[in-house]
Amino acid sequence: MPVPQKTLLTTNRKALTINLDEPKYGTFAEIGAGQEVARIFFQAGGASGTVAKTISAYDMTFSDAIYGKAPRYVSRERLALMLEHEYQLLLERLATTRGDRTTFFVFANTVAATSYKGNNDAHGWIGIRFQSEPGGAPSEIVLHVRMWDKEALLQQEALGIVGTNLIYGAFYFREDPLQLIQSLVDNVGTARVEVDMVQFAGPAFPHVDNRRMALSLVQLGLTNAVMLAPRHEVLQPAELFYKKAVLIERGTFRPVTRVNIDMLNCAAAQFVQEPLIQGKEIVTLMEISIHNLLDSGTLDLDELLARVDLVGELGFTAMVSNYAEFYRLTSYFRRYTKEMIGVTLGVDNLLEIFNEKYYEHLEGGILESFGRMFRHAVKLYIYPMRQDTYARFVRGEAPAPSTPRDGSGGQLLITAKNVHVADHLSNLYAHLLENHYLECVIGFDRELLGIHGRDVLRRIREGDTTWETMVPPLVARTIRQQGLFGAPVPAA
Repeated sequence: MPVPQKTLLTTNRKALTINLDEPKYGTFAEIGAGQEVARIFFQAGGASGTVAKTISAYDMTFSDAIYGKAPRYVSRERLALMLEHEYQLLLERLATTRGDRTTFFVFANTVAATSYKGNNDAHGWIGIRFQSEPGGAPSEIVLHVRMWDKEALLQQEALGIVGTNLIYGAFYFREDPLQLIQSLVDNVGTARVEVDMVQFAGPAFPHVDNRRMALSLVQLGLTNAVMLAPRHEVLQPAELFYKKAVLIERGTFRPVTRVNIDMLNCAAAQFVQEPLIQGKEIVTLMEISIHNLLDSGTLDLDELLARVDLVGELGFTAMVSNYAEFYRLTSYFRRYTKEMIGVTLGVDNLLEIFNEKYYEHLEGGILESFGRMFRHAVKLYIYPMRQDTYARFVRGEAPAPSTPRDGSGGQLLITAKNVHVADHLSNLYAHLLENHYLECVIGFDRELLGIHGRDVLRRIREGDTTWETMVPPLVARTIRQQGLFGAPVPAA
């Protein structure tokens, strides 16, 4: 019988527990890094009670012949073909003889460990399709992992542990998906393995919200960022960014305001004119960093999901990360694409980038951070700020109340060309400006410059309905209907 959840089992003990659980019986199909998970089950003892078949169609021709062709061998499509083929084969051959007393399962993975040349990413797709009761419809868990060990042998070992954790979790933690996610890195840790996508499906998970599970990956430290598409779909970063240029806006989006939309649209109009972008597909993102919320312990997943949904309703993909520094954000994208990266931000965030306190942990300080941030075609598009708002920001004061009409107030605007940074950093700033690492956003709507997110949030909570003119109409309607951000909940 499984041990209570609070007890951390060794990998061997998890495999042995499953081997001795008589109804559980299935197939192990592993491609790319050896049969690491099957090996653990054989070494644990009693594997004849669990293993119907193991297979490793390592050769591409054999793999295609068995499972059919897929665009890439280490891909979600390949994993889906493996699970489907092996599960149907399992039922065809064994359902009549033992289907009434067996909960069948198929575990599969397709993985690329570090090659001899050492020039490839070590990552893989892992999944399990299983019955929760004899003869029942199958459920499924699919996840994507990255292995951080430098040696292929250690990567294979880590993969075996994660695979065993997934099988154990599917059988014994499925009533608590959060516990299941936490258990994926038991006995291996997040320093060796990153889980950057997880997807639940089937009758065993009728109430699981995959968006919430994705956010939990960041909250629990299993990954640094997750992607959520407008249609509530959880995306895998490597597939989303593969050979694509990226344009991103950072913000709290609490809620999304008209100025947020204007900032991203204006930056996009300039981004598509870049010579390096011509003929390239572009991914546009709104990114929410929860770094400060995690540090303070005040993360509210329900409110975070509301912000993600509002971004999605406007047609944008939401990225939720735990990155505080901008250089870590651009380095993250460099894992997946070599194409140009654009970041749009306001003058206030630009000044924060030049705040040296954020780089005290780096040996090279601010120069090292900028070297990381701007390597390989990265450009910042700077949205202007009213002079009075700039003055209040410099003094550390809250922005003045929002004024959506004539938002510029006829004032001088602070832009990337006239903003003041610390004197000893002025030459560095001039270098970035002159070499077009920084660009002023043009074509913006001057009437929107008086809108500030914190003021909009305050008005929502105080019942001041003027906030509705400061956000897109779709956002205003959703906030009213659902009573988001402290808005009065409408009568039934």
